[in-house]
Amino acid sequence: MTLPLVSAAAGKRGRRCLAGAVICVLLVAGWVAAARAQNADPYSATVKVDATAANVVKAREQARLDGERRALTEVVDGLAGGPDKVKMPTLDDNAITDMVVSFEVADERMSTVRYMADYTFHFRPADVQRVLRTAGVAAPAAGGAATAAGAPALVLPVYQVGTQVVLWEDPNPWRDAWTQVEAEPAANPGTAAGVAPAALTVPLADMGDVATIDGDKARAGDGDALAAIGRKYGTSNVLVAVAAARGPAQMPEGLDISVKRYRGGQFVTVHTTSLVANPGESAGALFRRAVQTVTAAIGNNWQGMPSVSEQQATLTATVPITSLDDWVRLRNQIAGLSPVRQITLRALSRQLATVEIGYVGDIDQLKTSLAGLGINLVQSDSGWTLAPSAAAAGPQ
Repeated sequence: MTLPLVSAAAGKRGRRCLAGAVICVLLVAGWVAAARAQNADPYSATVKVDATAANVVKAREQARLDGERRALTEVVDGLAGGPDKVKMPTLDDNAITDMVVSFEVADERMSTVRYMADYTFHFRPADVQRVLRTAGVAAPAAGGAATAAGAPALVLPVYQVGTQVVLWEDPNPWRDAWTQVEAEPAANPGTAAGVAPAALTVPLADMGDVATIDGDKARAGDGDALAAIGRKYGTSNVLVAVAAARGPAQMPEGLDISVKRYRGGQFVTVHTTSLVANPGESAGALFRRAVQTVTAAIGNNWQGMPSVSEQQATLTATVPITSLDDWVRLRNQIAGLSPVRQITLRALSRQLATVEIGYVGDIDQLKTSLAGLGINLVQSDSGWTLAPSAAAAGPQ
């Protein structure tokens, strides 16, 4: 059989096609090399996705969510040294999506109901490190593999503005500052810049965390809830770090900080400090400086943030009220303050409650803590009085 002759024009087209094919091959080779270079990043992974749904839009969304989960598992397994070295914690789709910094899509193919592609996901290192520590695996050093480590201390960053307390809710600039500092740990543990990342961990704020404990329970020292959140992250050591804002919530004039230490849900000790905003310092910078102050104190065995004296003092105060609910609400707020050890009702009428407060530290520390709730502690000839300040928030 004789092949037909190809015209000169056709030959030129053929050479162009061949050249184009070579270029395509080179481009594909370059893409593969780039993908491999990207995958050299231990916090990135490329996965193939394939999903079928009622329509291609739903299929693509289903494929992306499945790809994120499988890519995160691949990253965690790689950093831990293999799938047999770590058990992935239970995370919902939203929690994993929040961990993704960016992603790329290649080789997309689709029909009306099916979607296929290659996805490369890039995850935030700090979020991946928290997942590792939740699974009881130390976060890796740069370029290194993780190794088994002792249980870290879990930090619950509670932010208080007046009578309002937040932990998982947004906005919580105090929790944001903790996650930012965790993402950029100090080169030298125990310095003013922070502590070794394996020493402390901040919760992922997933649905399991939200269901286990809230800001009010954390601040009040709910032993069962604290023990439960500690078990979830594989540690018996929990630090409840409360930052109470002085001044406007969006631009605090300063922060009063107390860090209560718990072991197995049982109170151990409390450390306090106060910071004043520097001239021209942004709110974000103030919160980051506060986190660095706390982490430096932890790294230096609480130097600069001494334990509040456990020698208990008491005072009796009257509280103007309009209903029993007023008293119950006030009691719950005061009971959660770090210096307060007990609060006892001594007398109650329709307009006045008389209470005895047992507290540690000095009276000024108690006043400062109460002021963070919008409550003034005032002494007169007739004794101590507790009353909401003019700027205090109304009933919650």
